[in-house]
Amino acid sequence: MLPTKSREDLTRSNSSPAGGASRALEWLWQHLRGVRYPRILDCGPIYQSTADVLLQRGAKLYVADLLTPAQRPDPEFFDRRGKTPVFLIENFLAQLPEIPSDSLSAIFCWHLLDLLPRDALSRLVEHLCSYLHPEGVIFCLLREPYLALGAETCWWLESLTVLGSGVESRKPFPYPALTNREVERLVPGGKVKTFLTRAGRREVLALK
Repeated sequence: MLPTKSREDLTRSNSSPAGGASRALEWLWQHLRGVRYPRILDCGPIYQSTADVLLQRGAKLYVADLLTPAQRPDPEFFDRRGKTPVFLIENFLAQLPEIPSDSLSAIFCWHLLDLLPRDALSRLVEHLCSYLHPEGVIFCLLREPYLALGAETCWWLESLTVLGSGVESRKPFPYPALTNREVERLVPGGKVKTFLTRAGRREVLALK
């Protein structure tokens, strides 16, 4: 049984302007149209709606909530013995379940890349890419530089191509926004598709 959360767990209105139809998700599912039983990793707290949508698609679903400890930094992931705290990326990645290499069709990262220190991102993306089969895809949201708040906003799938989100959080993002060029440098091969939205976020697909 998946440790799912219902959308009613959130204090929110019926809908949020941040969610809605997603061009990136439309592209992703068209890209995976020939994959009958996709294997998918969700890196956020899993909501019942997301689980229902993916299971109805025939997915085998892995769940590892990396988002919550990134939103509320846990002391166990930082070495503070020096003058500057060092993020312990290997400790952070140890939260992931055992997943065979080259087995996943897609990974949902949500705003994870916006929430971790810059020097941890290369190792994170490298590790996640190792799970993807050839032509597998990482889906993530990235904030535009002018979007200063929203680090604890929650996200889920309303359908295969529609995003749902909680009320926009008022917590500031902890690090500067990544540029498109920086994202391309993080991804082995640099194969990245970016879709702009009107909500101050980019929907980004990184292809293996």
